[in-house]
Amino acid sequence: MRLDTFSHVDFQAELDGVADDICPHLTKGKVATYIPALASQRADAFAIALTTLRGETFAAGEGDTPFSIQSVSKVFSLVLALEMGGEDLWARVGREPSGSPFNSVVQLEKEEGRPRNPFINAGAIVVADTIISHCGASQGIDRLTDFIHTCAASKSIAVNAEVAASEAAYGDRNRALAYFMKSFGIVQNDVPEVLDTYFRQCALEMSVKQLARAGLFLAGGGQDPCAGRRITSHERVDRVNSIMMLCGHYDRSGEFAFRVGLAGKSGVGGGILAVIPDVGTVAVWSPGLNEAGNSLAGTLALEMLSDRVGLNLF
Repeated sequence: MRLDTFSHVDFQAELDGVADDICPHLTKGKVATYIPALASQRADAFAIALTTLRGETFAAGEGDTPFSIQSVSKVFSLVLALEMGGEDLWARVGREPSGSPFNSVVQLEKEEGRPRNPFINAGAIVVADTIISHCGASQGIDRLTDFIHTCAASKSIAVNAEVAASEAAYGDRNRALAYFMKSFGIVQNDVPEVLDTYFRQCALEMSVKQLARAGLFLAGGGQDPCAGRRITSHERVDRVNSIMMLCGHYDRSGEFAFRVGLAGKSGVGGGILAVIPDVGTVAVWSPGLNEAGNSLAGTLALEMLSDRVGLNLF
């Protein structure tokens, strides 16, 4: 699949059509309430953006509205951790689908503290631990934010302090996961410091336009085609995209691959980032979630777009 294959496609018209057709589905999901700062999100909010490898951006809905990217941040933290520490990370984190909720304690206990993959909460905590091992606890979130600024070609992206505080105040299950992994030596730094970085990374805010732009290197083989900058290696991008395909939507990852056919990563803030290799990236936001914690309307919108334009990799 290459960008030239879609030279006949009017991407703006396609996104406008999806935005119109998704309206009846916007209030069917449930906004996340276990993080109180997210509970006030409007259930009828919707935005979608597509950025091509030529740097063209098309958007519909509330394309410039910032939202909490939550677990979508795990894609960027994973790439940064691998750039810092290389393949040693995989000794402490697996690469298999979980088939369990993203915050499962039972699975972690069965597997002696080694998270199944880097996109469930336990795995992302280990990734945050890796980052601060290389730059120090005080610099962890700054290094990640700077990395995302580079990827998005925007310095306006920042942590929402209210959301971060809410994450910390209601993050006891994540504390349980972290201390359990610490007991097995999987988490190597001070747990409160690791969790501070993790909570703040989840509280980063971006618009769908910024998110689609930030993920462009994932479609370009590790290269940012707009800035002419290599973010990471082609091999590493292939590996990260494969994990997104297998694990990016928790225990609904198979369903997303079946219906949308793209590598993607969701977050409980309602965002999803999807990758079309050698073509571009799509970001969508709709806060209403399905039972697995993925955006209900966002997933459906990506399915519509994939079917109409022919984006399914299979």
